[in-house]
Amino acid sequence: MEMFLLLAGAGFLAGGMNAVAGGGSFIAFPAMVLAGVPSVPANASTTVALFPGTVASVMAYRKDPKGFAEVSTRGLFITSISGGLVGALLLLSTPSPTFDFIVPWLLLVATLTFTFGQKLGTWLRRWVRIGARELLGVQFVLGIYSGYFGGGVGIMMLAAWSLLISADVMRLNPTRIMMVSAANGVAVICFAFSGQIWWTQTLAMLAGSTVGGYAGASIARRANPQVLRTTIIVIGAVMTAVFFYRAM
Repeated sequence: MEMFLLLAGAGFLAGGMNAVAGGGSFIAFPAMVLAGVPSVPANASTTVALFPGTVASVMAYRKDPKGFAEVSTRGLFITSISGGLVGALLLLSTPSPTFDFIVPWLLLVATLTFTFGQKLGTWLRRWVRIGARELLGVQFVLGIYSGYFGGGVGIMMLAAWSLLISADVMRLNPTRIMMVSAANGVAVICFAFSGQIWWTQTLAMLAGSTVGGYAGASIARRANPQVLRTTIIVIGAVMTAVFFYRAM
């Protein structure tokens, strides 16, 4: 019962965080490991558990998605799916000891992305402008990352998109959620048939994430984004430190 409450609560928080600003994996993945799931199955199970929450967020945002003049939403969607498939297959072929070594570094990258991603996008835009072809290439790489691990991928997408458009990319938050869902969706299909999912733990987290994802999308329009970002960064930093200590 305690494990169920832990995973359901972590799922609720992670689903809400993903709907508002991303970063749900900072909560969900460590909770799955704490529940006794080995790292590779924990990552695959977390992806499956959080997916309904992102779908719920897409439904809540369904009237809001916006695209670019240079790149169609359909093009981004297909590219995200392709990358997600590659990332999922890479994860399933990664030995657990190797993934245990990689995880702290992935968490570090995700935390740094949350901390500096938007500022980096603004700074790069002063010096770099990319076209549609380059953006789709970056989107493919981000799809791979999303299918493999995914922490901070939403912020990475917004930072990459800022190199193509000069408008406020935060208006593309619904599009971000849709593309992350596309990459994760194909990964979920791969994981579901891989034999790596710990279904009892996954279903407990899934129940919480579905409610949290829909509630988070509704709260996002009223919440203070700076407070939310700061909270997520602190959580990410703590979890990164914990997993580096664990890997020692």
